[in-house]
Amino acid sequence: MGDLGTVSHLNEVMAAEALAINDHLSQLMPATDGPEGRVVDAMRYAALEGGKRLRPFLVLQSAQLFSVSRACALNVAAAIEMIHCYSLIHDDLPAMDNDDLRRGRPTVHRQYDEPTAILAGDALLTKAFEVIALPGTHSDPAVRCDLVTELAIAAGAKGMVGGQMIDLMAERGLIDGALDVPAITRMHQLKTGRLISFSSIAGAILGKAPRSQRQALFNYAHDLGLAFQIADDLLDVEGDTATLGKTAGKDEASGKSTFVSLLGLERARDQADMLAEQAVNHLDAFDEKADLLRAVARFVVDRKS
Repeated sequence: MGDLGTVSHLNEVMAAEALAINDHLSQLMPATDGPEGRVVDAMRYAALEGGKRLRPFLVLQSAQLFSVSRACALNVAAAIEMIHCYSLIHDDLPAMDNDDLRRGRPTVHRQYDEPTAILAGDALLTKAFEVIALPGTHSDPAVRCDLVTELAIAAGAKGMVGGQMIDLMAERGLIDGALDVPAITRMHQLKTGRLISFSSIAGAILGKAPRSQRQALFNYAHDLGLAFQIADDLLDVEGDTATLGKTAGKDEASGKSTFVSLLGLERARDQADMLAEQAVNHLDAFDEKADLLRAVARFVVDRKS
């Protein structure tokens, strides 16, 4: 899976799309004069530059499968990146993970202050739904409502926020016993997987695709999200802070249950590879149109940051 030519092409396309997403985010969040401009500056600091832009890339690629308008897809891609960046701001706060470094720069609460960081996260979250609801995102209000509903579920208590709550409770000893593999799998399906799932099915929603094709992309994302998280756990052990752009070794230092702590390095790596292969198999119905999505499955387990 994923020869050198395909990997090279993926890297080129991802880099180009990251620039496009950056430009679109900047247009959607222009700098603002006046005292409220400080929170906009913090939003822009968090959302512009840096990051792999994996989630918006999945939106754009899934949209291409169904010949969705580029402008529509860019709006949804920008919205999911806003949600992701809001979650990073709040995750880094002293009350949560207490991190000083993100994407190779000071975290938002270090660059500004904690109240500004909280407000910037809140504003990115609400801005995402504003963008999704814009008529320019899709001419059919029913499609926009579907997107809003799916994104709200993915980001809320039954998705990312719920997964973060489980993570915090486990870290603080508020859950009986250590998390085992099924429990940690469920946690990451919520915390990380649900936003990846939304990103992968967004194109099918925009394109009013048949339920079977939407399900195939959901299944792809399910395996991709778990492979991504296992790779993250491996990087926390094997990576270094300079390359990662965030603090390495925090999970091990805090005694958190991870796929690596439960399975060991080799079994965890084998599991990530198996999940990446499974993810690719879900894309058979899309032929060569999904080649970059197939390459993403390899990318998430081979990445160094």
